[in-house]
Amino acid sequence: MKRAILAAASLLLLTACVSNDATATPEAPPGINEAGTLPPGEPDVNGDGKVVIGVLSPGDINDNGYYESFVVKAEAFATKQGWQVIKRGSVPVAEALNAARALCQQKVDMVAIGAAELKDAIPASTEAVCQKTAWYVPSSANVAQTPEITLSSDDPNQSMLVAGYAAGLLMREKGTTKAGFVSGPEADFTVVAATAFKAGIREIIPEATLVTTYAGDFNDSGKAREAANAQISQGVGALYPYLGGATDAATALANEKKLITLTPGTDRCDSTNPAFDVSVLFDPGDYFEAALTLFAAGQLRMGVTKVWQLGVDPYPTVKLCHGTPEQNAKLAAFIADIGAKKIDPAAEVKKLGN
Repeated sequence: MKRAILAAASLLLLTACVSNDATATPEAPPGINEAGTLPPGEPDVNGDGKVVIGVLSPGDINDNGYYESFVVKAEAFATKQGWQVIKRGSVPVAEALNAARALCQQKVDMVAIGAAELKDAIPASTEAVCQKTAWYVPSSANVAQTPEITLSSDDPNQSMLVAGYAAGLLMREKGTTKAGFVSGPEADFTVVAATAFKAGIREIIPEATLVTTYAGDFNDSGKAREAANAQISQGVGALYPYLGGATDAATALANEKKLITLTPGTDRCDSTNPAFDVSVLFDPGDYFEAALTLFAAGQLRMGVTKVWQLGVDPYPTVKLCHGTPEQNAKLAAFIADIGAKKIDPAAEVKKLGN
């Protein structure tokens, strides 16, 4: 589940540009950034007569969430185009560089990194083995732009502030002032997420408190359940499992206690086992699909960054799964004000998150 933190192009709704004809090239979205460089022959960058997308993920690509969405969207798009996808999940950070080299040796036309934790793979983009490849990387603050890669970025302060705001609306109705946040390692991006989430709740409930637990692993269901149980014993009324493969285990416990629950990146409002009350959407698969649309049109440039804006672009965004008309209207207005720059998320987090 990470953002890459959770992460190409400036854009229409992401599937709108895909032709129903599996052999057709999708029309590129308007407003292409003319900066950067276009790899010759894109999408068949290596000129071997076929298009192969290589995907590396640090997490479980069957996690029913953040990591899986990246691969699922890639495979769906590739199938329509007659492309091939080579994928590898649960790549250790220490093996990122060699894993990227191995993909290039398999003649992929694009190396796509599923999350920024695998940033150590990026130096391969300048090596001879990867000379004829495009690179897609979800960005975070510690990923530097280089001429060989395209970065996709969003601001976690935006989506996590709004996630907290949405939770606050439901918490106020339920009469609870304490929420829980369970995540993996205590890293910069998880701390930022927890802080912004707390600030968002306090937009609605100024006296709200947040119990934060860093379980050390995004995918260990046992650790997630232990952390969730500890927070439940402390009386939280909402639980945010900011996790990967362990999301459902923690959410199932929250469901048993009828706690308010949120998704870590994808839309699961239709899920019933487990069930969610808020979908927080920073789905890396949606961002990646937009990049693939440009790639298919021969217009995905390297050396540039697409920054996705809440309230402006289709994603990131937040929705209440079963909100009342009044709650939905308040949430929509809050999102619109961020998009119009009437609300500065960073300033709100600084003011309310500590």
